[in-house]
Amino acid sequence: MSIVTTDWLYENLNNVKIIDSTWHMPKTKRDGYKEYLKSHIKNSLFFDIDECSKKNTDLPHMLVDQSEWEKIVSNMGIRNDDLIVIYDNSDLISSCRCWYNFIYFGHNPKLIKILNGGLRKWKRENKETTEKLQDIKKTKYSAHELKYLVKNKKQIDKNISESKFKVIDARSLNRFKGLEDEPRKGLRSGSIENSYCLPFNECINNNTNEFLDSQKLEEKFKKIINDTKNINIVFTCGSGITAAVLAFALFLVNNKYLPIIYDGSWSEYGKYPS
Repeated sequence: MSIVTTDWLYENLNNVKIIDSTWHMPKTKRDGYKEYLKSHIKNSLFFDIDECSKKNTDLPHMLVDQSEWEKIVSNMGIRNDDLIVIYDNSDLISSCRCWYNFIYFGHNPKLIKILNGGLRKWKRENKETTEKLQDIKKTKYSAHELKYLVKNKKQIDKNISESKFKVIDARSLNRFKGLEDEPRKGLRSGSIENSYCLPFNECINNNTNEFLDSQKLEEKFKKIINDTKNINIVFTCGSGITAAVLAFALFLVNNKYLPIIYDGSWSEYGKYPS
């Protein structure tokens, strides 16, 4: 299973590599790294989604190239055979974007877990946090890109007529329908033609911050894709963060599925006329 409980992590703090991948929308005026410095799970490292994204582009959260990823992960002291547990303290379940990045660059999916309920549940259970930073011994991490796990705008446009894969949007229904403005300036409202909408937060229990159980998740997806064994599903959102939440949710239902993301998402697509 690619999800672990807070109790499991508590018992295995010294047996896994732990990553805090908290990211907040700019409008919240919260800083994930500053929060990490004040309070994090023992032994955890910080993965800065903004800093670990492509720099020479005006699109947010785009994947870096392979050599840059190898440098990022090596500097975190992570090895290819490490078992990794990722958590966050974000309303957006941003740990899933970090999970996607590791899978895209070839880390064994069986060795990457998400902490169910994240830091919020950890703290609610009065489990210990710390300000102490982990000592890091750099490694030499080796990656290989699974390029079929990312789509670009050209492929998305071509698929509108060819319908070779289904596109599911993780944004809210009002944003999807174009009934409210996008949070990023300069973007039109609306959605990709022939795409479907499943707001990512419908896959999360608001009270516990945990993912719904697999049966309930399967019911959510079946309303849209009918066959959850279908692995030809592409997820999109505003900037590639919550798309990964849906991808992870589908992976919990069907572990043969590997996450496919339209990396530019609406930050790219919404720049162009409909």
